[in-house]
Amino acid sequence: MTDIDGLLDTHDAMALSELVARRDVTAVELVDAVIARIEARNPMLNAVIADRFEAARAEAATLTVSGPVAGVPFLVKDLNCDVAGLPSTRGSRLFADVVATDDAELTRRYRAAGLLILGNTNTPEFGKNASTEPVAHGPTHNPWELDHSTGGSSGGSAASVAAGIVPAAHANDGGGSIRIPASECGLFGLKPSRGRTPIAPTAGAFAYPVGIGHAVTRTVRDSAALLDAVSGGLPGDPFAAPPGPAAGSFLASLDVDPGRLRIGYSTVSVLGRPIHPAAVEAIERTARTLESLGHEVTEGMPNWDPAMAANVLSTVMGVATAKGVEDRLAELGRPLGPDDLDPFNTFLHERSLATTAVELHVALQQLELVSRDLAPFFATHDLWLTATIPVPVPRLGVLDTTNIESMFTNAGRFSELTAVFNVSGQPAASVPAGFDADGLPVGVQLVATHAREDLLLQVASQLETAAPWPLTAPWPPR
Repeated sequence: MTDIDGLLDTHDAMALSELVARRDVTAVELVDAVIARIEARNPMLNAVIADRFEAARAEAATLTVSGPVAGVPFLVKDLNCDVAGLPSTRGSRLFADVVATDDAELTRRYRAAGLLILGNTNTPEFGKNASTEPVAHGPTHNPWELDHSTGGSSGGSAASVAAGIVPAAHANDGGGSIRIPASECGLFGLKPSRGRTPIAPTAGAFAYPVGIGHAVTRTVRDSAALLDAVSGGLPGDPFAAPPGPAAGSFLASLDVDPGRLRIGYSTVSVLGRPIHPAAVEAIERTARTLESLGHEVTEGMPNWDPAMAANVLSTVMGVATAKGVEDRLAELGRPLGPDDLDPFNTFLHERSLATTAVELHVALQQLELVSRDLAPFFATHDLWLTATIPVPVPRLGVLDTTNIESMFTNAGRFSELTAVFNVSGQPAASVPAGFDADGLPVGVQLVATHAREDLLLQVASQLETAAPWPLTAPWPPR
């Protein structure tokens, strides 16, 4: 008899889908096994905040779709990816009673690929934190060590995958929100190129050039298969979707040898600030592995103005969030109350409301200038290797949105090496690269030029083969 529960520890999404296709297990059995895991494990994690178990069971029982991920249970982050009938709280008390009436385009594409959506995952309010600790839903705990953060803003999704609940989950990234949780939870996390995946039906306006949706996964091939499932724009999108990979699909790209690539690496931040020792060791070890795989690896890094990049994100994302808050208040017919938002987001909201048109114009100009500053490095290098985060995985409470001073003191470093590639729109991925002295995961970041997700996937797959990482954290956690 097949140990269906055990499959969740040993199989990625594609492997589970293959079992369903061969009728070794049924999609209903997988859904039931995931439901049991959510019920058993989520009380310790607080990763899943809403469910649609019976609907998922019914969809599994009538599944007719085939494909690389068909029949696989899946979770969707509660931010910018609505699932009809599930809450759409954005991690905020202000939106606590909002229920989505329609699927987002990404959700439609997940369903078309045969994924079975079981619920929503936790996120910091509006995604405005590198740790998933919203007042609305409480903190999500890292399955590698429960008193530590899962990262943000896709921390609920990352915890669910790392804890063996589902093999992959939806995530999105507006400053590192796929890559940071992937690093802190020992997962693979790819942020696609600007325009690669749709945001419809939301009108993202100024946030759209910066944020992008995809997933956190246990394996590189799952990320490729999921990207194939959701890639492509829609008529009327403000940014054209980048060209697809030469191999015809991202999954097929994994069978293509990338050849000898020029890879630069750095063990310091752009400001010359130190990166924590475990990450430095991971970068250097990964550089040696890449060299052994035949790549040309040399020290080097792109140059950009970190203050300019930070202003782009805070301004263009800030005004977009402020518009959403103001729309909600107009719908409720009242002003903002003291308990509507986390204190840090109240501060950000008031600051964004005061942003002038000229200041917004400057930020959009800076988006272009930062991108131009980065370009020369990627004209002479195929990839850049660095840390995903330059600091260790923090304990819960270090990034506390109820303490504005704490956020200003601690938050900046977490997106120091990730956010700039939201500004430029380049693809970037966090790859698991071992553990620190406390047994917490460490990730390294690979960055490519525009539209070259295929290179990132190919090289990450090489690393996955040369230096395999655990699919899940041990259970029960520490």
